[in-house]
Amino acid sequence: MHETASAALSAFDIAALLVVTAAFLGWFNHHFLRLPHVIGLTVMGALAATGLMLANALLPGVTVDDRVARLLEELNFTETLLQGMLSFLLFAGALHVDLERLRSAWLPVLLLSTVGVIVSTVLVGFATMGVGLLLGLPIAPIWYFVFGALISPTDPVSVLGVLREENVPASLQSAVAGESLFNDGVGIVVFTILLGAAITGAEFSLAEGARLFAIEAGGGVVVGLVFGWIGYRALASMDEYTLEVLITLAIVMGGYALCSAFHISGPLAMAVAGLLIGNQGVTYAMSDVTRDYVIKFWELVDELLNSVLFLLIGLEMIALVPGLDDLVFGLAVIPLTLLARAIAVTISTKAIPAARLSEKGAGRVLWWGGLRGGISIALALSLPPGETRELILAATFGAVLFSVLVQRATLGRMIAKLKEDHAPAVEDLPSKAVH
Repeated sequence: MHETASAALSAFDIAALLVVTAAFLGWFNHHFLRLPHVIGLTVMGALAATGLMLANALLPGVTVDDRVARLLEELNFTETLLQGMLSFLLFAGALHVDLERLRSAWLPVLLLSTVGVIVSTVLVGFATMGVGLLLGLPIAPIWYFVFGALISPTDPVSVLGVLREENVPASLQSAVAGESLFNDGVGIVVFTILLGAAITGAEFSLAEGARLFAIEAGGGVVVGLVFGWIGYRALASMDEYTLEVLITLAIVMGGYALCSAFHISGPLAMAVAGLLIGNQGVTYAMSDVTRDYVIKFWELVDELLNSVLFLLIGLEMIALVPGLDDLVFGLAVIPLTLLARAIAVTISTKAIPAARLSEKGAGRVLWWGGLRGGISIALALSLPPGETRELILAATFGAVLFSVLVQRATLGRMIAKLKEDHAPAVEDLPSKAVH
């Protein structure tokens, strides 16, 4: 009887459970734990998942963790994030990025979100392959590079949250925000190409990979420009805030659905469309009343999805039952991914003089602020079942939890310390990054 009721949960029921749980835990954290919001939700979700697993192990009659696992399986975290939440989160984040400031930092942003991702993918691939050989893990070499691709992008949800909650110097906001908006789209494209080669067993071709990358990434940018321009024209033709909010929703949902249908990069499309609406649309196509409603609506959407996402990251630990090799591999990748990130940032911002960031400490902020999050977990969960998936999932959870619980928690202090040490060099400029 219970099984039937559980299986009958609708999409609305699942969404209601998640929103109510996120709201309750958010309230509890605000009044008692007082951790940063996303950290608090992740910690409590992880503790809840661990408690359920322990209860199931110690009390044979308790099967709550199995029910929660089935609920998460029904939800399909990968599909929910990559095909649903991500489009809204990227658009909402891009609305707040100043295009003029982004243009001034276009070269470092371009290099960080392309060369940086590719360099990190290669470095993490070779480094984890070395660990795998030492541990005698039965994984084909291509899978280490698949892991490198899914763990290399910085998660826009985490990074843009830092921009709002931590006082990142305005002179660094463009590089951090621009990279976070575009490198996840690039990372997903690289991951998709490598995963196809890993599953089919075909030899990876650099030329074929470059061709697929150009189609998926280029197509996403084109769709974003087209939908952003159509939306801008529609917004400029009226002054009706309720309808204009609906138009922004149509841009996100329609644009992402089109990208999915044609197998091109929806994340890149939404980042581009969000930049267009957030700059040209907000400045030239909206009245003050409409602008206020649009910005506040998307801030609410962003906060709601942020809360649910980080709760899910904690709860998804139920999907992980690590063995000794999984734990060792998962712990080993944490310093390796940090080292790869440091090298990728250095190459992207130092190799070409024009791409160098003048602020002292900028490299350290970009390095330590390169947080991993829901996108990496969603990609890891999308891997085909088997021992390889379990190892990669353990490594992904290790890197993401370290990122959220350690890097995210200490980033504010690092920025404050840099301001104290280099006050004249990194002092905040008048911010134009948020409308």
